[in-house]
Amino acid sequence: MAIRPILHIPTPCLREVAKPVGEITDEIKVLVKDMFETMYDAPGVGLAAPQIGVMHRVIVMDPAGEEEEPRPLAMINPEIIWLSAELRVHQEGCLSIPEYYEDVERPDVCKVEFLDEQGESHELTCEGLLSTIVQHEVDHLDGKLFIDYLSRLKRDRVIKKFQKIAKRAAS
Repeated sequence: MAIRPILHIPTPCLREVAKPVGEITDEIKVLVKDMFETMYDAPGVGLAAPQIGVMHRVIVMDPAGEEEEPRPLAMINPEIIWLSAELRVHQEGCLSIPEYYEDVERPDVCKVEFLDEQGESHELTCEGLLSTIVQHEVDHLDGKLFIDYLSRLKRDRVIKKFQKIAKRAAS
């Protein structure tokens, strides 16, 4: 297992659509383990493969609170098949947009279909924080970031800030 570097905006692959996993190979299983290790080290509650430069539809998450037992969950080829009409506001952050947090309104409940690391198919109804994490991470697989839910002014301000940081790092 290895901790992999997390990419930050404006890295182009964060805006690309990830490809479905055709077969769950040992390489995919190692990817999942590395993603968990990377997410816990960051620390974060979720991570999508494009955030470490791997363009596969793989996400990992752990919605457990600080005082709770870990509840790691990996999803391969997740597909949200239903969203509730009820909305919920949650303050979101992103490992690819470090130290920036904003309130985002999303459906409170979602239903997701996915494969686990053994290739078994699952359907899971997610509520509250878990629903927010699943939606946030699936957005990553579609090249969408949580800042896309913000006003244009806030989004542009954040993007410019990280473009400046990237420019300085490249010089």
